[in-house]
Order: sequence, then structure tokens, then C-alpha cells
Amino acid sequence: MHRHVQVISISHWRSLLAAMLLALVPLAAIAVNPGEAADAQAGGSKTVDAILEELKAIRQILEKIEKQGLAAGQQRPARPTVATVSISNKPVMGSESAPVTVVEFADYQCPYCLRFTSTTFPSLKRDYIDTGKVRWVALNLPLPFHKDARKAAQAALCAGEQGKFWEMREELFKNPQKLAAEHLPEHAASVGIDVEAFNACLASDRHFADIDQDAKDASKVRLTGTPSFIVGKTASDKITGQVVIGAQPLNVFRAAIRKALGEDASPGQPAGKDAGER
Repeated sequence: MHRHVQVISISHWRSLLAAMLLALVPLAAIAVNPGEAADAQAGGSKTVDAILEELKAIRQILEKIEKQGLAAGQQRPARPTVATVSISNKPVMGSESAPVTVVEFADYQCPYCLRFTSTTFPSLKRDYIDTGKVRWVALNLPLPFHKDARKAAQAALCAGEQGKFWEMREELFKNPQKLAAEHLPEHAASVGIDVEAFNACLASDRHFADIDQDAKDASKVRLTGTPSFIVGKTASDKITGQVVIGAQPLNVFRAAIRKALGEDASPGQPAGKDAGER
């Protein structure tokens, strides 16, 4: 799963310290070399003392960083297990009368979103969406380090103006290396929409406010990575349900859906950390 923030680990700082030690050793060796002149011996001693003081200061800094990192980890809020989100005027797949709704927050450049879309989603569609048990709602969470994700989200919604949102979504996920603006018209052509009208939409600011609102809604319920899901009973404008984080295997989604349906569900993998999460 992709997340917003990356933290420099303590191991990185320890490696840096080791590198500094290696750089300082030759200086110490020179300073205490018996072949140095007598008047350099006192200077050599002072150099060694200075090196030791420097290392002591570095160690204190590392200990401070480590304590701060542990404190930040202890203060970090727990992962949400239940969340509520608005689905008004969002792209929907499946029957409006389906008893369960799954809300997905996705990023078109996220490799875990691609993995979920290509491996798990087809089975969910066949077994639940196509059978009228689940409706699927697509929301956007373009991550800041994916420079093309927000524009790709706009492209999908522009295609949706011509009734081809889901086809464009699939096309974009299939081409993660071709999401820059210059490639989007060819994807539009491949799904059979009016490219001129699509380009006009793409050149405007249409849909950006909705995309940004999706991201804000995700943040409000502490969903910060993709893909993230909310699985709950169907309602008209807001869905409250179990949170599933990451490109989890099929059995996790089956259990969450059965739970929302009120059926007995055998325990599956906890809704939590994806194997690829950073």
C-alpha cells in the first residue's frame, strides 16, 4: 500500500555514523603515528580528544532523534476500523438496490491499486457486483508523490461524462507508465469516446474540485494510503462500514461483505497492512 509520509529510519543515521567513523579513523591514525615529530604528539592527542568529543556529540544527536521517533510512533493515531464517507454523485458500478456498498479510494499510479484491480477485483465483480449483492463506488486519493495521478483521475471523470468512466479507469490502470497528459487522448480513443470533447474537458478545471474533495474526505477518516476501502450497508448518500486497507486477498473482502450482509463469516486476514505497504 502506498502512504503519504516516509520517515528516515534510525538505521539510516547509524549507517551515516559508521561512514563518519571510517572517515575519521585515518585522521586518528595520522595523529598517533609514532613516526610523527615530537611536537606533533601533543597535537595528535588533542586531535584524538576532539574526535572523541565529536563522536560523543553525534551519539547524543542520534539518541535524541531515536527518542523523538519513538514518541512520534506512540502518538500516531490507530488505524481506523470503521469509517463514514459521502458517496453523493460518485461513479457507481452495480445495482442501486444492492444491500452492500464498497467504497474504494484509489490512485492511478499506485502499483497496489493496479494489483488489486487486475487480480482481486474481477472475482469480486463476478461474484458480488454482477449478482446484485454489491455496488462499487470509486473515489480518488491521488498521492502527492505521483505527479500524474490527479490528472489521470480527471481523465477518468471526463470519460465518465460520455458514459465510459469504468472503461477509462481500467485503461488507465493497465497503462501506469503512460499517464502523462500527452497520453490521455489515446486512452480516450481506445475506449471509443469523442476525443475532441474529452480534450476540451481535460483542458478545463472540471472535476478537480471533486477529486480534491475525495482526498479531503479520506483524510477526515484517517485514510492516507491507497488502495483503501469501506465496506458497509447500502445507504443513499453516506456509507458507514468496515475499513479494509491495502490490496488484500479475496478472502478478506469476502469476509467483510458477508459481515455487512449479516451472514456468518469465518475469520480471514485482518483488515490491515498489505504485504507491499511502506
